[in-house]
Amino acid sequence: MTQNNNIDTTRRNFLKLTGLGGAALCLGFYFPANGAPVVVRPSELNDSEIELCPWIIINPSGKVTIVNHRAEMGQGSYQSVPQIVAEELEVDMKDINVIFAIGNEKKYGGQITGGSSTIRSAYKKLLKLSAAAREMLITAAATKWNVPVTDCYAESGHVIHKPSGKKLHYGELAEAASKLETPKEPKLKKISEYKLIRKPLKRIDTPLKTNGELIFGLDTRIPGMLFASVERDPRYFGKVKSFDATAALKIPGVKRVFKVKMGYYEHMREGVAVVAASTWAALEGRKQLKVEWDSSGFKHWSTPEIFETQNNLLKTEEGMSLKTQGNPTEILSKTDKKLDVIYQTPYQSHAAMEPINCIAHHKGDSVEIWGPIQAPGWVQDYISKKFGIDKEKVIVNMTFLGGGFGRKAMNDYPYEAVAVSKEIGGPVQIVWTREDDATLGPFRPGISYRCEGTISNGKIDALKFRMAGQNNGHWSGAPKNKPNGSTSEGFLKPYYESIKNISISDVLFETSIPTSFWRSVYASTNGFAYESFIDEMAHEAGKDPLTFRREHLQEERCQKLIDRMEEVSGWKNRKKNEGYGVAITECFNSTVGQVVKVSKNADGGVKIDKVWAVMDCGWYVNPDIIHAQVEGSIVMGLGAATTHQITFKENIVEQHNFYDYPMPRINEIPLIEVHIIDNEEDAGGVGEPALPPFAPALTNAIFDLTGKRIRTLPFSLKTV
Repeated sequence: MTQNNNIDTTRRNFLKLTGLGGAALCLGFYFPANGAPVVVRPSELNDSEIELCPWIIINPSGKVTIVNHRAEMGQGSYQSVPQIVAEELEVDMKDINVIFAIGNEKKYGGQITGGSSTIRSAYKKLLKLSAAAREMLITAAATKWNVPVTDCYAESGHVIHKPSGKKLHYGELAEAASKLETPKEPKLKKISEYKLIRKPLKRIDTPLKTNGELIFGLDTRIPGMLFASVERDPRYFGKVKSFDATAALKIPGVKRVFKVKMGYYEHMREGVAVVAASTWAALEGRKQLKVEWDSSGFKHWSTPEIFETQNNLLKTEEGMSLKTQGNPTEILSKTDKKLDVIYQTPYQSHAAMEPINCIAHHKGDSVEIWGPIQAPGWVQDYISKKFGIDKEKVIVNMTFLGGGFGRKAMNDYPYEAVAVSKEIGGPVQIVWTREDDATLGPFRPGISYRCEGTISNGKIDALKFRMAGQNNGHWSGAPKNKPNGSTSEGFLKPYYESIKNISISDVLFETSIPTSFWRSVYASTNGFAYESFIDEMAHEAGKDPLTFRREHLQEERCQKLIDRMEEVSGWKNRKKNEGYGVAITECFNSTVGQVVKVSKNADGGVKIDKVWAVMDCGWYVNPDIIHAQVEGSIVMGLGAATTHQITFKENIVEQHNFYDYPMPRINEIPLIEVHIIDNEEDAGGVGEPALPPFAPALTNAIFDLTGKRIRTLPFSLKTV
């Protein structure tokens, strides 16, 4: 499989890339509202469809090209999607070429890479489309040989006649196959028949990513491109009162310095852009700027005030109910035997390894964009609206991205690039520094939770959760008189069957600090509070924490998950001088249970000895990729729980780079053992669901070892 980062997406170049010089079998699908794949015939192609539809193309040479409609992150659309296609199409992975699609929701439906959605939303369509192509090729060969279709089979990009051994490669059959009617219900393989799916194939893009050959957004270049760096208000929404660019313009390579507006949803920022012949010159010129800011007109928050305000709200406000069943408030008000505690999680930065960057070329009546972008459709909508350009004339080219975690689904940095390009009348690449990324956000919101509950006959009689934290949706115009729909995210649905009196509410809390999606979104914070509190309830009931969860999670899949957790961790044989903690969370249609083992460190504090993670994600593609995603989620969860946080003083971030926002080091990573539940349920997400259970499993283990209950993150393993 090869990559192609060609920036020219014209019809002629597309044909050249795919080798579609003659007749070919082209099957395309997109995702309309009803979710059914739409197969498009070659005779229906026009200039725009050839370059915009997500085709599976078999050209006359037998090469298979996939036009990938999602960004390359998570499970790896450059590996997992081809692995699905190759299985049912019966081709070798080495014979598949993948190129990025450009943004076009009319053809593809939603193109956002987030919510662990790429595989779970597309795998059935990909299987069906690939199987249909295989059957058409077999039929074309049988017709050519004048033999029964049942005497033919496909293997390694060829159709073979079993009795005689004759064979033809797919390229020789593509034209004839393209004229056949597409099977509506092609026969799919059973899971037991898979030769590629569910096999730990090595990612084909790994060598390209490790030897420097791959072109990321930051590496992309187009003719005539300049470079820009922008000085922005450290308090986010202040105005440029004045600026002096005299010294900046003396830096060799600096071309222009001017004020620019930047969009973050409906909230506009101001900054001063330095445009130069190189990134280095732009950054050096920016250092010489003298800018005076007017940051009046909005409240300047500090971290202690944020959490004090949240806690006060939780004491006095019932909040907006997301879900209520039974009468938890009444039951809790009538008992003295209840738990009533506060949990707190901090603000966090995304800290993707590839800093924010984007290229834009504003051409007057059209705009073309190149960059590491998770949501091309969102960018098209936003740029079209803000610059008054038809959406169809906003072309978004996705590049490889070096980490996203939700940050690269935002519209602010593409808008910034377009605004600067419009001002200079040519193409420009905007590059954020690591300090820009750390201090300017948007951030995962810091949240406080009030958790109340009571036990009756060894089980939870009533449970009441209230969440006070910023709602990411408010930045994009979500109504403020309705609860945050993610307030229950991470909390397992089977709990609702066993706990008859339960409520989950959102207490409105707002600041002038921009927030947005972070890996696993609200499940990363909810999971810590909710699963820690379930653990507290288990100890209140005098029961083993895993047994307690088993009694409340009667769903068959949960029971099997708990069986596996007990088995792999040796839960029933744990020793008294070792701390074991457990947590189980659910998000994006996958459930993950984790057991963490800790022990006392000879130098003080505790050390993490091992983590066992069990994932039930239903149907899956590549177990090796799942292992990598689970391990990565645990490492990211470890950092968020024990090593870093974003804090504010008068609305200014106090962290700047990895020296004061430290990532976990390799010597700090515990042993991680990953297990996947095999079943034939619908596919769930993989890239995010393993992050939420880690922090509560860790703190529950520390309680088991030390008797100390940790309710505020982050904390230090060295001093706990």
